[in-house]
Amino acid sequence: MIISVSGAPGSGKSTFARRLADALGWPRYYIGGIRREKAAERGLSLAEYNKLGETDPATDREVDDFQRELGLKEDNFVIEGRTSWFFIPHSLKIYLDVSEEEGARRIFSDLQHNSQRNEDDGLNTVEAVKESTKRRLESDNLRYKQYYGIDAYNPS
Repeated sequence: MIISVSGAPGSGKSTFARRLADALGWPRYYIGGIRREKAAERGLSLAEYNKLGETDPATDREVDDFQRELGLKEDNFVIEGRTSWFFIPHSLKIYLDVSEEEGARRIFSDLQHNSQRNEDDGLNTVEAVKESTKRRLESDNLRYKQYYGIDAYNPS
């Protein structure tokens, strides 16, 4: 069985996926971490990397191909990513939702304790996080609709 976890920013995807994988004794794959590594290899922040992806599909393709291959070759793992359910269609899909305000509050709290995740300058208020999250959602949706015809934030 493969379990894909996706959802709104700040919904608790990472915490849930980590705990689920630990409880099952399965590996966990974190697509956001892989994308951050790819961005760093190019000397970019994740926000810059996502922006580049709006015109360069290669930024998504490599990670997408990884997910697709993983779903074909392995079993019994948890994968956390906004599009993992799409690239591994036979996975058990879990979508976590949260209000925009609560999601921004949770992300802000996390950034206070984990400064290396603060890729954007000026995320020193919940409102700044909310605005940054809106920009990221717009970029994500643009890429996902353009490349795959999907809305990763629509749980239906």
